[in-house]
Amino acid sequence: MASGTSMAEFEELLNESFEIDTPSEGTVVKGKVIAIEAGQAIIDVGYKMEGRVDLKEFAQPGEQPNVNVGDDVEVFLRNVENARGEAVISREMAKREEAWDRLEKAYEREERVEGAIFGRVKGGFTVDLGGAVAFLPGSQVDVRPVRDAGPLMGLKQPFQILKMDRRRGNIVVSRRAILEESRAEQRAEVIGNLYEGQVVEGVVKNITEYGAFVDLGGVDGLLHVTDMAWRRVNHPSEILSIGETIKVQVIKINKETHRISLGMKQLQEDPWDTVERKFPIGSVHQGRVTNITDYGAFVELEPGIEGLVHVSEMSWTKKNVHPGKIVSTSQEVEVMVLEIDSQKRRVSLGLKQTQRNPWEVFAEQFPEGSAVEGEVKNITEFGLFVGLPGDIDGMVHLSDITWDGRGEDAIQQFRKGDRVKAKVIEVDVEKERISLSIKALENDPYAETLGGVKRGDVITVSVSKIEDGGIEVEYQGMKSFIRRSDLSRDRSEQRPERFQPGDKVDVRVVSVETKARKLGLSIKAREIAEEKEAVEQYGSSDSGASLGDILGAALRGER
Repeated sequence: MASGTSMAEFEELLNESFEIDTPSEGTVVKGKVIAIEAGQAIIDVGYKMEGRVDLKEFAQPGEQPNVNVGDDVEVFLRNVENARGEAVISREMAKREEAWDRLEKAYEREERVEGAIFGRVKGGFTVDLGGAVAFLPGSQVDVRPVRDAGPLMGLKQPFQILKMDRRRGNIVVSRRAILEESRAEQRAEVIGNLYEGQVVEGVVKNITEYGAFVDLGGVDGLLHVTDMAWRRVNHPSEILSIGETIKVQVIKINKETHRISLGMKQLQEDPWDTVERKFPIGSVHQGRVTNITDYGAFVELEPGIEGLVHVSEMSWTKKNVHPGKIVSTSQEVEVMVLEIDSQKRRVSLGLKQTQRNPWEVFAEQFPEGSAVEGEVKNITEFGLFVGLPGDIDGMVHLSDITWDGRGEDAIQQFRKGDRVKAKVIEVDVEKERISLSIKALENDPYAETLGGVKRGDVITVSVSKIEDGGIEVEYQGMKSFIRRSDLSRDRSEQRPERFQPGDKVDVRVVSVETKARKLGLSIKAREIAEEKEAVEQYGSSDSGASLGDILGAALRGER
């Protein structure tokens, strides 16, 4: 009976032992630290199983292991028994499983999680999120690029989970999102306390080509280069340096974009308020060339007041020349105020007006009729351009080169660089023109001849050439042409061939063209005039006397 009872009890105990489930591999189990030796913690996980865990698995990044004998801990059971009969366990894997559960809930709720950067990898950093390792891209470390992440290493701080995949074991976090959110709140608070026109102090945070960013206590404002000073500022670094504390005025606030425009010059007196009083039109001032363009040069009259010398107002004589060939940057020049537009903040200046008009000076030094000498600067189809005192040019027209021959032929004798003498014929200061004459230096060889001849005179000429249309004749060296119709009163006698070169012929002067140096001659006009005179002296042909009788009487009377 006793034997039967003991067997029954044994079976019952055996069944109970079978009913107790042995922990499954790959799960988290509870255990107790029973000893620490050789850098390892020996942990009793129950079920008559013990395992070992390296002490470093109990340490947070950058900290010492925190574990003592008697501590209750959770570990991950990887294998129930190894070759030494011990359970293969891991504290790190247990923490990871626990962390993933916690992080998944935080990700779903879009909550922040705490972690510490502990390593650097390609493209970013590794972050310990309390057992799970996440990747922090370099672009998500801060709102601005971080050159040295050393101060951030091992520091516990909040992160935002951007992406996670438990199956692949990937977690991507962002520190920048936290900072931007905090920054946005701070910006909104600071901007809410600012108003346009307010004067505040700020610290120069960054300097660019176009301006400077000023920290107003959690929010940045842009101080554009054109709002730094009334004068021209080529680069903000001329008047500002990073870290400098400055006073600025809030010019504009954009509540939607949180952009703030600042100004420094608005805190100074506007020099344009007194520009008309200081620089009246027609006054001459000393200035400094600040900028040169294709259309002119800007000259600073005083800090904040710049005027433009247009290219057309730079020189009396240098036309179509780039302003850079007349003045240079930083050069001190004397200018005249030509026009002021205070509303548009423009001042028109003149450089050439500070010097006398060279055409006026020339007209005084060389009045019309005086002789002048110069160098041939250019030769054109219509005349010569001669360089004159005062760096100006005068022109000798083709018709003013010589008395003899054609001007087109005479101009071929000249070359650039030749020195020539000429007489001043006309000076037009307004049109900046000077007319010269080379032939006027000599008397017109035919002037006396023309001066002694008047219309209606009868003169004797010599036939020099016979042509189909008439005859060429010469009078004291001056040549004229008598057309066929003017050779005789009678049409039958209007034949050029009845004349021979060398014949002497009496002709009547019908016109005197002094400027063209020409005489209009006619045999026909002489004959008609003689007939008229004879009729008036000896009677009308209507009385019965023939023309031959009258002319005969006239001829006899002459004898």
